[in-house]
Amino acid sequence: MSYKRLGDYIRKVDKKNTDLKVLNLQGLSMTKEFRKSTSNIVGTDLSKYKIVKQGQFCCDFMSVIRVHKLPVVLNDLGEDVIISPAYIVFEVIDKNKLLSEYLMMWFRRAEFDRYADFRCDSSIRGGFQWEELCEVELPVPPIEKQREIVSEYQAVADKIKVNEQICEKLEATAQALYKHWFVDGIDVKNLPEGWRMSNLKAICEKIGSGSTPTGGKESYSTSGVSLIRSTNVFDYNFSFSDLAFINEEQAYNLKNVEVKENDILFNITGVSVARCCMVPENVLPARVNQHVMIIRPFKDLNISFYLLLNLCSTESKNALLGISQSGSTREAITKSEIEEYEVLIPKRDVLERFENTMQKIFLKKDLKSLQNQKLTHLQSLLLSRLSRFERMEN
Repeated sequence: MSYKRLGDYIRKVDKKNTDLKVLNLQGLSMTKEFRKSTSNIVGTDLSKYKIVKQGQFCCDFMSVIRVHKLPVVLNDLGEDVIISPAYIVFEVIDKNKLLSEYLMMWFRRAEFDRYADFRCDSSIRGGFQWEELCEVELPVPPIEKQREIVSEYQAVADKIKVNEQICEKLEATAQALYKHWFVDGIDVKNLPEGWRMSNLKAICEKIGSGSTPTGGKESYSTSGVSLIRSTNVFDYNFSFSDLAFINEEQAYNLKNVEVKENDILFNITGVSVARCCMVPENVLPARVNQHVMIIRPFKDLNISFYLLLNLCSTESKNALLGISQSGSTREAITKSEIEEYEVLIPKRDVLERFENTMQKIFLKKDLKSLQNQKLTHLQSLLLSRLSRFERMEN
């Protein structure tokens, strides 16, 4: 089937929020989704903002040359929203010829972002604009075929969302149990018998961060030994997206920060400072760069999950970040501060019961996370095959 010019299927929309009926202000994320705007809109004239109705698109052409992808979002929130007047709003002219959901799938393809980035470099004006978007060519199969493709993709997306909700509930359960066992009713000045306070240095066999391998980011590859960076570490969750890899020689030079099973990964600098998670087994072998600290408790203490929940708690984050009453924080935590940070060490039999409970909870969570990793890969395959109209069973 021949490719069609996108400009023949879409048109600009420019409806302002003149009557101030829409107050849901949204921003656009690099993952091509809406995100709640964090802008201070006190005193802002929202009547100048643009309305994006259900089924319409909005995009930020200004960011393409900077982030090498086009932030474009389809409004499927079930309500109208408003966006910055600097963004462009558009819609499909005839939905009996082109489904909005099918078009959004095309926008999600890595190949589309590479094309947009290429057009930025080749454009006389040095950017990607409405005219360049209209010149995009894509296959437009019969509407029934489009519905079939969208249905396939949406089924995978729905499963991912369900798994994410399950993971969130498991995390909340783990947090609630930690708080019930070790926070509520516990007076650190009058601890139960067998309980004690200890700094992390005394209970860990290793606390240390790595460095940027020789050659820097340009030397990273698509396979080899994993290099864990701050972009991979979230509270309770490890993100495989944007995972870097280094060769054996680079890994050897970082052998002092080899990651092992049950290590806790802790971000020590930047906007993600103090986020931490347990290392997933399927990322090994691995090393960490200078922004991530390995925290490895002594194995015989059997304390990894307890320590993870402790470090993820609001109390620990506030203490490690030095949050003042004004709410300001530092964006770096030193090795010595982590080593000297004191944590409550419950009696061994209490810890063992807690660890056994957490192992069951996190095993379920890890299985769902692993399933989502595979489903996300399946989504990528579906997107990459759009140009060939291949069904997955073929």
